[in-house]
Amino acid sequence: MDRRDFLRSAALAGGAVVGARMGSDIDLPPALRGVLHQPLASPASVPAAAGGPLYLPATVSPRNLLLTAREHVTSIAPGVQSTVMSVGDGPVSPTIRARAGERATITLRNELNEPTILHWHGLRPPEKDDGHPRLAVDSGKSYSYDFVIDERAGTYWYHAHPHMRTAAQVHLGMAGMFIITDAEEEALGLPSGDRELTVLLQDKRPAADGTVSYNVTMGHDMMEGLLGSAAYANGVRTPSVEVSSAHYRVRLLGAANARIFRLGLSNQRNLVLIGTDGGLLERPVSLPHMELATGERADLLLDFTGIPEGTRVMLQSLPFDPPYRGMGGGMGRGMGGGGMGMGMGGGGVVPQGGAMDLLEFVVTKSVRDDFRVPTQLSVIAPVNEAAISRERTFHFRSAMMMHQINGRDFEMDRIDERIPFGSTERWVFVNDGPFPHPVHMHAVQFRITDRTGGRGTLYPWEAGWKDTVLVYPGERVSVVATFNSHRGRFMMHCHNLEHEDHGMMMNFEVE
Repeated sequence: MDRRDFLRSAALAGGAVVGARMGSDIDLPPALRGVLHQPLASPASVPAAAGGPLYLPATVSPRNLLLTAREHVTSIAPGVQSTVMSVGDGPVSPTIRARAGERATITLRNELNEPTILHWHGLRPPEKDDGHPRLAVDSGKSYSYDFVIDERAGTYWYHAHPHMRTAAQVHLGMAGMFIITDAEEEALGLPSGDRELTVLLQDKRPAADGTVSYNVTMGHDMMEGLLGSAAYANGVRTPSVEVSSAHYRVRLLGAANARIFRLGLSNQRNLVLIGTDGGLLERPVSLPHMELATGERADLLLDFTGIPEGTRVMLQSLPFDPPYRGMGGGMGRGMGGGGMGMGMGGGGVVPQGGAMDLLEFVVTKSVRDDFRVPTQLSVIAPVNEAAISRERTFHFRSAMMMHQINGRDFEMDRIDERIPFGSTERWVFVNDGPFPHPVHMHAVQFRITDRTGGRGTLYPWEAGWKDTVLVYPGERVSVVATFNSHRGRFMMHCHNLEHEDHGMMMNFEVE
């Protein structure tokens, strides 16, 4: 069945206890205090915490690395074994750790019963190494990558990217962190070793026995994207991790199919944001909460100093009003909150904006901690507006079981835009539809310059270098990128996984 036949079928189916303690040098900028301290929506019911230990993926080098994609059975909750897909032994894939300038020589061996390929999200390798869906390899085949890691220190990631199966494979574990270090970052003395955690955040719909599958429905899920009834961190349902009374560096990835997480702590201590998609910010920012959409990363410092042993602190997704409009609001309330979603998993689906417990930190040891948050992290040059040679506008629209960019479905071999190598351009993303779209560009890191309509502002987590930006309905968001890494064919797409699988992607050629 090709994509158009699938969509016709889908259309038919769809019809039938401690306060904040951060210094004034990293307080929230005054202009944003009112925006970020708006009253929260009423909490939704939340699945009980499962309480299993946080899975810590193996850390591997990118040199001569063999990654074997396969299905296997692993623990995802206490007493629950479930079939997953990954390129490791656990419920998510290993963490790759490298230094800037290092060479990656990686072989992907596909032992799944379907095609797959890996994309290095946020990195800028050559065309042949980027993981375009047209490069997907069949079961029993292998693919070799060989590229230089030419990025700033930061929190990047990798994931499966086969056409029409990205959502299923990422949902089941074909995703892992790609951490890059460099001398600038190392000089800051940030928490490391046992005090550094990498966490992939997802939501899924466990069956009555606790097992998970890609149990997407043909109707509403294909429009809004799959939303779950329970949260998973590193593939484990609402786990716990033991910490000392110290500062921790916690690198978070939004790896859900469609959910936007509003991150906050149950003890109401602030999050200290030090980095986003493309590495460190210029200065840390202390925030009561922040949003994280699919594909985005947050590099955080969490402060557990002074907290008594035995205290439990929950990382939560705080409630907020869902960003739908038109049919999206009605569909989200009527179906995503328990209509078609109920029965597909173990209990009602938590709608977009519903409260969820994500990861529990348990303070088990009191220690002395002399760490001080740096006041300066990096230097980021301002956007050079004079260098912009062209502006391009892209309209994102979801309607009638279709997800399109500029009125077009994705076609594997069609080149939608041609970009001169070395040029700097402004790309404007316009959301004409009812659902939010996290927009991701391959081959570049960009700067977000403005947002009009909708929320009408830029946020601290949108500063610095980015590769994914969340665009709410009715918003117009502008980004500036320079296409100077490699010539070749690359992609821009919505990173809502159901949206990208079913049409909301386009090709551009850097010439």
